[in-house]
Amino acid sequence: MSALRVLVSGVVLAQPMGGVRRHNREILPRAAQLLEARGGSLTVMTGRDGIPFALPQSIELAPSTVPARPALARAALESRWLRKYADEARERGTPFNVIHTAHLPAPRALEVPLTITLHDLKSVALSSEPLTRRLVGRRVLRDALERAAVVIVVSQALRDEVRDLFDVPLTKLHVVPNGADHLPYAPRKPAQNAPLLSVGHLEPRKNVELLLRALALDASLPALHLAGGAKGDGERRLRALADELGVAARVTFLGERDDAQLAELYSTCACVVLPSRREGFCIPAAEARRAGAPLAISNLPVLFEVAGPRTPSFSADDPRECARAIHTALNSAPPPRANEFTWDASARALVDAWTAV
Repeated sequence: MSALRVLVSGVVLAQPMGGVRRHNREILPRAAQLLEARGGSLTVMTGRDGIPFALPQSIELAPSTVPARPALARAALESRWLRKYADEARERGTPFNVIHTAHLPAPRALEVPLTITLHDLKSVALSSEPLTRRLVGRRVLRDALERAAVVIVVSQALRDEVRDLFDVPLTKLHVVPNGADHLPYAPRKPAQNAPLLSVGHLEPRKNVELLLRALALDASLPALHLAGGAKGDGERRLRALADELGVAARVTFLGERDDAQLAELYSTCACVVLPSRREGFCIPAAEARRAGAPLAISNLPVLFEVAGPRTPSFSADDPRECARAIHTALNSAPPPRANEFTWDASARALVDAWTAV
């Protein structure tokens, strides 16, 4: 096989920490190492805002003036800059074999095969999104799926959803899951009054409102700690609802936490509760399993895929079911630690997907 040279568009990687940034911070250095071992290389095109995390020197950085937002301005400039770097590489005699992106709209008019990673379908399938945005998002996504040589998805559940919604052949879809071994392991040591823990951005699709309503219905549930930054007015809305429901004294907003602090939270919590309405993978579910923490999840197929099919679950619309599932998790035998989701395996799967082009 000839050396594989990949150009990744990283123009949106300046966004706050979340699944997409975590994915790229962990997987790109490992993918670069694998490509280099085979005689290839990885180049990342940075945007106007740069990249807020370090990448190894083996990854070449290609600067650009592409803004992360607004999306239409980003799309127009991104395509132009990618063509510029592809043309320069071809003139040097070291052409790129693949151009990779993980955001929409996807770049256009490229002479190099395009691959795209989908982290979720929230913009086209989440009912809380405006109808116009969903319709436009579906059109933009369908266009990207048709033009991509390979489509990378982060879970089998997302693969099946993309296949069913857009009639994409399975041969074109490659599953590259996220990992969880970025967190240091801390042995479980929950205290007598250990809290419930929910990890993730404070935004509507994470459905934290359901946990507040469960607390209001069941005074015997432990207190709740929320770890994650707010999107928009997410924290203000939740604080107002907690006050309205009379549970504000039982809810602690921790904000964003670094990896060591997150590991400690998983170690000391009574149970991790993930009530999401939509996920593409859900890294906190994999982190909780790796920590050996009890879990209660909304009944999304992807959460069963990551957390395990026998994990206590509940409807994302039913706070009473949520409370019952939490009690089940609290009263069950501690789950065994699981570490099947690793970033090394993810990087190998990603390079295999690029190689398939």
